[in-house]
Amino acid sequence: MATGVGDRLALTAIFAHAAHSYWSDVFPQVCREIGGWHQRAKFIPDSTLRDFALAVHRTKRGNLEGAAAFAAFTPPISRPAVIRAQIAFQAIYDYVDTLAEQPVRDPIDNGRQLHQALLISLNPMPSPHLDYYASHTKDADGGYLKEIIDVCRSALRTLPSYSVVADSACRLAERIVNYQSFNLTRVQGSETPLELWARHETPLRSKLYWWETAASAGSSLGIFALIAMASNTHVSPSEALAVESAYFPWIGSLHSLLDSLIDLTEDISTGQQNLVTHYDSIEEMANRMQMIAIESVRLSESLPNPAQHTLVLTAMVCFYLSADEAKLPYACQPRAKILEVLGGLSKPTMLVLNLRRLIHRIL
Repeated sequence: MATGVGDRLALTAIFAHAAHSYWSDVFPQVCREIGGWHQRAKFIPDSTLRDFALAVHRTKRGNLEGAAAFAAFTPPISRPAVIRAQIAFQAIYDYVDTLAEQPVRDPIDNGRQLHQALLISLNPMPSPHLDYYASHTKDADGGYLKEIIDVCRSALRTLPSYSVVADSACRLAERIVNYQSFNLTRVQGSETPLELWARHETPLRSKLYWWETAASAGSSLGIFALIAMASNTHVSPSEALAVESAYFPWIGSLHSLLDSLIDLTEDISTGQQNLVTHYDSIEEMANRMQMIAIESVRLSESLPNPAQHTLVLTAMVCFYLSADEAKLPYACQPRAKILEVLGGLSKPTMLVLNLRRLIHRIL
């Protein structure tokens, strides 16, 4: 984080402007997009698929709201398209992820086929849809999934520099497809395929454990950064590659590990695999996550428009660490160590998010 007084003041000013932009402009548009997809999901013919889609909008709303965080930094003329693409992409991700967890004959093939929807959604050129439900037990969604994909593609087509960032976005999405294909529940099968794949994907000099690489592969945060970047008219391939390299493996790893930390109790009770259970102790988990946080901050500060990435990184971390689950005994040590890395900017961010959680509970 910025250490000088001037740097801290500048970052605080940018934070205040971004927060105002998000809550006054981005958030209302996000709510309209989520509301629109929620209404559309009510018309899914199959009751099981309909229930899953509606449950995603209810239980994963935080994912959908966070997907558009980078939109606060985009030019107003392109902002609606950025928000539309980001919300659509995350809605697809949460929906197919939920379907992939259901019991089927071949869970790996089912997960891969469903998550192909993410890759197709990032291709703005006209191309035929795949049979996303080919290995699933249900498929009567009334065109719901294809419609979300087409909305995402249409929005990306309007962004001036999407062609520059597309390759990086697709590589990140391909990792999501592989991760979600191999990330089986305990009932579905072993973690061995995921471990073998993640070891192969781990950058040699990173010294990351395989589950830390796997965590990064599952994160969509880098894709949202690239979509927002595509709203600018002057973007170079090297800048897109720098963003990709910062989010995979480092920032994405921190993102998904925090998600696993918060979901630990629920995952254990429901039979889901959880990545942080691979650490030998709470102390090791805290130290490793602090190390990943340090590298994530360093890389965010080296990117084009560093304040944007630093602020979104801070907001993402504080979103998880402001949750009630982050105050449970097993999470207290990693929580303290990560907040220490973020420094002073975490305090106003935690205050805003804690206040919002309080208001949400009251209402």
